[in-house]
Amino acid sequence: MPYSLTVKKTEGKPGQVYYPLQLNTVPIPTPGPNQILVKLNAAALNHRDLFIRQHLYPGISFSSPLFADGYGTVTALGASCSAEAQGLLHKPVLLLPSRGWASDPDGPENLGRDFVIIGSSRGSDAGTGQEYIVVNEADVVPAPEHLTPAEGAALPLVGLTGWRALVSKSSNAEPGRNILITGIGGGVALQVLQFAVARGCNVWVTSGDKAKIERAVGMGAKGGVIYKDADWDKQLGGLLPKERPYLDAVIDGAGGDVVGRTVKLLKPGGVIVCYGMTLGPKMDWLMQATLKHIDLRGSTMGSTKEFQEMVEFVRTHKIRPVVSRVVKGLDNLEGIDSLFEDMKAGKQFGKLVIQITDDDSSSKL
Repeated sequence: MPYSLTVKKTEGKPGQVYYPLQLNTVPIPTPGPNQILVKLNAAALNHRDLFIRQHLYPGISFSSPLFADGYGTVTALGASCSAEAQGLLHKPVLLLPSRGWASDPDGPENLGRDFVIIGSSRGSDAGTGQEYIVVNEADVVPAPEHLTPAEGAALPLVGLTGWRALVSKSSNAEPGRNILITGIGGGVALQVLQFAVARGCNVWVTSGDKAKIERAVGMGAKGGVIYKDADWDKQLGGLLPKERPYLDAVIDGAGGDVVGRTVKLLKPGGVIVCYGMTLGPKMDWLMQATLKHIDLRGSTMGSTKEFQEMVEFVRTHKIRPVVSRVVKGLDNLEGIDSLFEDMKAGKQFGKLVIQITDDDSSSKL
């Protein structure tokens, strides 16, 4: 029988507990009306999966499979599927990593009631940590042909989050604009880098690791600074071009003192887009930022419409998501645990991926 991967509930306080992985055998599900059956080839980790294991994420399910990112092949159709869905039979697809947000540019249409990110979530029984999954036909898009299964699995959640932060929210995803991306090496930051470079932006990055900055430069960044340095903001100011010696936007996933560090570098009316706060749940706001008309914009995930736009951009520009490491087998609990350890230690540069099947489609790796 096929496998699924969940977390096992154990006693412990949030932040101190670390739920173990649990491998389960489950039957192959049957698609209902307007549903499709997908055989998953690869799944990928996100920080939310680590937070789930530490009980630092709301609405945890111990019965729904882990993971929101997946690449798979459509193997069966339910009744009443559209002609478009019928055309996907035996074709590779990417799974939408969330539910309940169709197209509203401001946010989920029914936030707090219908919107949910899949994977160990009480709001949805879906999760990509399984060999077969049934989803509504609207919850997949054709996978870009140039992507391997691992690259495809690496894209959905971070691609959607990065696309919304840069394209939908920053107002500065334009040729010649100066963009700072903090914490390069993480999945979202790297996708923002790839999107920004493809759109003609000038990109600078921060990292705690010089080697990661060098890799980012190899991907098209203009340069970067070590955020552990006390004067990194001054160093960054010295790197900006004389003809445009300011930042147009900052795309940030850390929070902390990002406002104080970048307010002098941002142009009047510049934008800080915050898609995460890994340094803590609070940020300082300075009067200096108010006087300079700086906009702070919160952003997380994105709509189905934005997901479709993002995947089409990846297809058109032949963008290949960065994969840090791949382990094989959903039953390889030791290997999967090692991916979580990489994430804990911040070792990764790109996404951490599980190759679920050894199909011929994986040979492009």
